[in-house]
Amino acid sequence: MLRDVPAIFRVPKQSVLSLPTDAPAHPVAPRDAATVLLLRDTDAGVEVFLQRRVAAMAFAAGMTVFPGGGVDQRDADASVSWEGPPPQEWADRFGCSEPVARALVCAAVRETFEESGVLLAGSGTELVTDTSPYDGARAELVSRELSLAGFLAREGLTLRADLLRPWANWLTPEQEPRRYDARFFLAALPEGQQADGRTTEAESSDWQLPADAIADAEAGRSMLMPPTWFLLDELNAYPSVAEALAVRKPVEKVMPRMVVEGDEVRVEVP
Repeated sequence: MLRDVPAIFRVPKQSVLSLPTDAPAHPVAPRDAATVLLLRDTDAGVEVFLQRRVAAMAFAAGMTVFPGGGVDQRDADASVSWEGPPPQEWADRFGCSEPVARALVCAAVRETFEESGVLLAGSGTELVTDTSPYDGARAELVSRELSLAGFLAREGLTLRADLLRPWANWLTPEQEPRRYDARFFLAALPEGQQADGRTTEAESSDWQLPADAIADAEAGRSMLMPPTWFLLDELNAYPSVAEALAVRKPVEKVMPRMVVEGDEVRVEVP
């Protein structure tokens, strides 16, 4: 059964970048990507860190999104110092190979650090609480001068896979010229760390209650892609970060489809 997304996804044909609404004979192969729903507890409820992408971006320009991005081939480096569920366990949850699973977890940690300054790593039994000593490394990661494995080794740090939870898997529709097989993770903001907006990919960054982020989209103050909308809606069910992190749900691949209705295109989600 198909589930309709909110009316915000009924858009004029011309606003869908002139994409064909029928699946092409040879769809573009999707690129693996990792996205992190970074959470924190507040008196008002669970907040999530969101960023509005700059208008010049080739993908999701101007959209409000979670931190994340495409997998770098070096993210699959098996030498990375690792603590937490092993890659095979992540492979089982996401339905992919072990090397891909390793790369996804590493990309999730790397992209979160690059785009928000939050580092899911530690030394020994201690988590990183102050990321300012790694500002230079953050810039080197962004420029691809440095790999995640090289950064962690140089600083004597270990990737903390136990701070992440597998949450969802969305695949870009076949009509899109840029496609991503995006795996979504949950993570709590580590104690002592601050999320920032120091990334050239975002024009603004902020913490929001999921319901407020949806309300902004409904009022036309922001734009959300279907995965972002649905995952924000899911977060509304959890009164605390701990309760969200405790959930173990099946991760199934979801691919929306476009349906023409007169002068509009409706996005449907299974």
